[in-house]
Amino acid sequence: MTMISYSDFEKVEIRVGTILSATEFPEARNPSYKLEIDFGSFGIKKSSAQITVFYSKEELVGKQIVAVINFPVKQIANYFSECLVLGVVGDDKVITLLHPETKVENGLRIL
Repeated sequence: MTMISYSDFEKVEIRVGTILSATEFPEARNPSYKLEIDFGSFGIKKSSAQITVFYSKEELVGKQIVAVINFPVKQIANYFSECLVLGVVGDDKVITLLHPETKVENGLRIL
């Protein structure tokens, strides 16, 4: 494990957003969805997420999630992911999304 300083952590913009849409992403190497996420005053951002085991496209719409919004854009197949949706990775590599316990304003920061 690499130790970082608190000032390093403060540079990471971890914010809450609401999923507006979720569509299949057949071009991805691993089963994934293309997501559009509303981060309030930080805008709507796109992301690719390997969350197809526990979540259907329909149940994701309207769900609040936690994501890093200040990483550089990453190209995944023919898609440009603008944020990293955060989740817990199990031993079987299945991802469980992190999300607020109660509904909060989009764009609020996680510290």
